[in-house]
Amino acid sequence: MCRRDALRGALLRPRSPRYVLYRQAPCVLATHSRITPRRRRVILKRALILGAGFGGLELATTLSEELGGDIDVTLIDRNAAFSFGYSKLDVMFGRQTLAETRLPYADIEMPGVRFLQQTVISIDAEARSATTDQGVHEADFLVIALGADYDLDATPGLADGANEFYSFEGAALLGDVIPAFTKGHAIIGVCGAPFKCPPAPSECALLLHDDLVARGVRDDCQISVVMPFPRLVPPSPETSAALLDAFVERGIAFVPDRRVSSIDHARSVAVLDDGTEMPFDLFLGVPKHRAPDVVLESGLAVDGYIPVGHATLETQIADVYAVGDVTTVGVPKAGVFAERAARVVARSIIATIRGGEQPEPYDGRGSCYIECGHGLVGRVDVDFYSGPKPTGVFNEPSDELVRDKEYFGSSRRARWFGR
Repeated sequence: MCRRDALRGALLRPRSPRYVLYRQAPCVLATHSRITPRRRRVILKRALILGAGFGGLELATTLSEELGGDIDVTLIDRNAAFSFGYSKLDVMFGRQTLAETRLPYADIEMPGVRFLQQTVISIDAEARSATTDQGVHEADFLVIALGADYDLDATPGLADGANEFYSFEGAALLGDVIPAFTKGHAIIGVCGAPFKCPPAPSECALLLHDDLVARGVRDDCQISVVMPFPRLVPPSPETSAALLDAFVERGIAFVPDRRVSSIDHARSVAVLDDGTEMPFDLFLGVPKHRAPDVVLESGLAVDGYIPVGHATLETQIADVYAVGDVTTVGVPKAGVFAERAARVVARSIIATIRGGEQPEPYDGRGSCYIECGHGLVGRVDVDFYSGPKPTGVFNEPSDELVRDKEYFGSSRRARWFGR
């Protein structure tokens, strides 16, 4: 057969199935006999979490545990590391350094979660988006967990010098000041309510007492606690009574229903809201709290904080939630409440994505550990929603609760940071 006839016969033969596939689906490689179908592109739901405190960390962790890589979670915080709030007292009294309290966000390794160290500069709740100093982030679910800021300027004189212990920087500064305090009057003064961790001023007073005793100068010092509440821990008369007994035993004065309105450094005087002047040689202040500026400018805040549904933590805008200190939900501003609220929000998002039933409502319960001095820790278990008024049960200080508090921290460190 000549070459021309052979070529003609080849053209007349039916095309092989493989050749036809190549023509119809150019994405299939002709060099392989196995056919790989085109992979479908899956569009993941996106969750944007602003703030990586107790609430933000627990929310991201729960979403990752339940949905893994089936959700795109972006967790944003302006800081490079997380620290437990109660560590401020450890820094203040020399039990830990600042560096020892820090858990770097870079250690977070969870399926579906990415952490970005950025500063949120605006929030568009209707669009479920936020703008940071590095770009715009959009989402299907927006959760605001930015906490509360300290408004030092609201109390004239508070910003001048080492006067507050609620920030880690302030606690570290006072860590250098307290050892030099050997005589005179120390005031632990609250400058406004609400404020984070209501037992903290009492803890500070009891730990200061222990420090002064250890240095042999307690008899030369006075300690007073000024607070704008009638009791030391308002939801729990039992806890308040136990702490007041400890105050009496140690000679610590309690000034109830008063707040510090200004500090006169020239005269070393704390001025209370009724005009009373209290001379001091050492002032340890709790600043007035407020929502971050970006929240106040978002249009979500009412009377300074974001109102949310008590049961769902959802704002007036669908799929936009807020948890923790940035909200008004009727519970104290403390990490354990933010953490518990975050679990409800996480389960709500999961149910929405999977089409399941919505979770049980937020129950307003939480437990706070209290440093009671003498190396012991107590605990108050509070319930804000079950009855007509909040209730709190006090657990007596013990070595066992010291271990419980240690486990509280270590378990969350392992859960959130894998260490």
